[in-house]
Amino acid sequence: MKEAVFIGGVPSAEPDLQELVGRVALGDEGAFASVYDVVAGPVFGAVRAVLRDRAQSEEVTQEVLVEVWRTAPRYRAERGTAINWILTLAHRRAIDRVRSVEAAAERDHKAARLDHTPDFDQVTEQVEARLEREQVRRCLRTLTEIQRQAVTLAYYRGLTCRQAAEALAVPLGTVKTRLRDGLIRLRDCLGVTA
Repeated sequence: MKEAVFIGGVPSAEPDLQELVGRVALGDEGAFASVYDVVAGPVFGAVRAVLRDRAQSEEVTQEVLVEVWRTAPRYRAERGTAINWILTLAHRRAIDRVRSVEAAAERDHKAARLDHTPDFDQVTEQVEARLEREQVRRCLRTLTEIQRQAVTLAYYRGLTCRQAAEALAVPLGTVKTRLRDGLIRLRDCLGVTA
């Protein structure tokens, strides 16, 4: 069982935090265990104040303590106390996590906006479709009456060649010839290459 530490004058028998961090810098696992016991609570509190989420705070606290183990040789006592150095690491790591979460949320938001963006420009599509319809109508007017009738029955009314032949009261071969000739003229008029 540990002895109580008195604030104000009665020195503790245990080494101070600066000395412990110095030993951690040399790879002393026992010293790290002592540092962990001393600073885990304050580090968690500092991180929790920034993050608010308990699970993330616990994760960041562990990351900070691992960072203390790895970077203890960089600690300089002349620049401040060991606890301030460790709490600074904790605060920076917590801020990094907030920024990371915000950046991930922004990426998700942008991705969601892109998912709702149409794959094409609707106005452009409508204009192109209208121009194509007008061009087809113009080209249909260049066909002979019998070619136009065959094409209209087969492509606009959806009749088969046999049904178009019956509707026009002409032989099947005649309808096929009229369709073929009409389609060739349409292709040439529209500028479609075969």
